[in-house]
Amino acid sequence: MEKQISSFLEFIKEDKKLSNNTLQSYRRDIVQLEEYMNENKLNYQRVTEEDMRRYFSYLQQTGKKSSTISRNVASIRSFYQFLVRNKKIKKDPTEKIQSPKVEKKAPSVLTSSEIELLLEQPKNIDLKGIRDKAMLEFAYATGMRVSEIIALNIEDINLKDGLVNCKTSARQRKIPLGSLSLRALADYIENSRPILIKDDSITALFVNTNGKRLTRQGFWKIVRYYKEQAHITKDITPHVLRHSFATHLLQNGADLKSIQTMLGHSDISSTQVYMQFQDESIKSIYKNAHPRA
Repeated sequence: MEKQISSFLEFIKEDKKLSNNTLQSYRRDIVQLEEYMNENKLNYQRVTEEDMRRYFSYLQQTGKKSSTISRNVASIRSFYQFLVRNKKIKKDPTEKIQSPKVEKKAPSVLTSSEIELLLEQPKNIDLKGIRDKAMLEFAYATGMRVSEIIALNIEDINLKDGLVNCKTSARQRKIPLGSLSLRALADYIENSRPILIKDDSITALFVNTNGKRLTRQGFWKIVRYYKEQAHITKDITPHVLRHSFATHLLQNGADLKSIQTMLGHSDISSTQVYMQFQDESIKSIYKNAHPRA
């Protein structure tokens, strides 16, 4: 089974152009199934639909969330479909198994005032402050995923046209940069990054204080630090900045299709989750503008 797992992961890496984080999720889900099969003396080529139902029930009994089990079903189904296509097995044992319903939670967003407060925290008085100011402004201005931001290289930025070229997802997209983000980014590229990198061969846009490409964990720590400096009680992650970007655009009149394009959502249903926040904005506009409201 180990050989088949490796072949499957190599296939989806090349075929679907998935991010490393998504690939690791697939790997964890399938390796966990392999461990379960070994413990229960099951052969991956001869498992039945009933065996698979027992496995997903086992995940539920161990306290796994519906969203986690749903992801497991998807990962394992993809693996078995791969085996069927490659004639390693005749039938997919997960074919008739339905994923548990996952309740979509409202994304956590910051108010415009909270965003202002957060973005005011980094001070451009030293190299780190200049970088942090540029990073936070950039994250809110583009709505990019943290994995996409840390993967950016210096050549992906066009300061003249005010655009960033995001190439890390399956769909390449260009995202405009606002004036405040452009100003902070230009300051960082001109006055901070050249000193931080210490080596002209480094291509990463955002680097840590050692001059290496900033990591996901490093980005999270920076956001958390300024959240505490701003005394904001909400939990703030880089993804909250992405949610806030989309919500504020929608509330200020941007159309859903444009927001979908900027966020890089392949399905507009992923973008429609932000519509619930527009409802409150519309009510407020109506109340303030209608003569008989």
